[in-house]
Amino acid sequence: MRNIKLVLEYDGTNYHGWQIQPNLPTIQGAVEDAIRLLTNTYTQIIGAGRTDAGVHADGQVANFHTNSSISLDAIQSGINAFLPNDIVVSETVEVDTDFHARFSAISRYYRYTILNRPYPSAQLHRICYHLKSKINIEMANEICKCLIGKRDFSSFQKTGSDRMNPVCNFYKAFCYTKDDFIYFEFEADSFLRGMVRTIVGTILMCIKNPNSNFTDATTQFKNIVNGKDISLAGSSVPANGLSLVNVNYSE
Repeated sequence: MRNIKLVLEYDGTNYHGWQIQPNLPTIQGAVEDAIRLLTNTYTQIIGAGRTDAGVHADGQVANFHTNSSISLDAIQSGINAFLPNDIVVSETVEVDTDFHARFSAISRYYRYTILNRPYPSAQLHRICYHLKSKINIEMANEICKCLIGKRDFSSFQKTGSDRMNPVCNFYKAFCYTKDDFIYFEFEADSFLRGMVRTIVGTILMCIKNPNSNFTDATTQFKNIVNGKDISLAGSSVPANGLSLVNVNYSE
């Protein structure tokens, strides 16, 4: 039995997230259908992250087990031939039998993209959130520093999550600007359901008041984190700005 690791890129606009749902289009469902058509065998795939409806990926990772002797190149080209054009396998690797895309991961890296100018984009509206009001990038970065470390992030866990342990360890959290875009980037050992979008929405809420200074904004954010209550957080930003950039594994 071979264990095949896939790296996937996808535009999540037309899908109800990663995880299979009855009678709804999902990324997992589309990839499993493609593998079944290629190998003539139903195979369940394991994803590193259960991206929500409308969320994209540059480097989602999945794995599946197969008895097929098809070469790696043929697996990649074959799956891609059966996939819709908004999902692509960018890499295939044969890995140890105990490799698990989700549980073997040591960190995940997400990026949230905001188009910060008076008018939206006709071409890029599927992959970024348009926000007219000017963002104070320095203040947002100061708030991002409050995320670093290991703590209970219940304040950013979407209602209805089945995860019992809300503790995550953040390694990186920062934002930067390039042209008319602002990028928020986060790396952690794990993420709660809806976490990144709620964090970005909360940061935007904390810096919204033009009279706020750095101390006021960071104190407000810290109080929300320490409150461990989703009702304290800001509204989640739209899904179209979020992408799973990559998943990291130990060598």
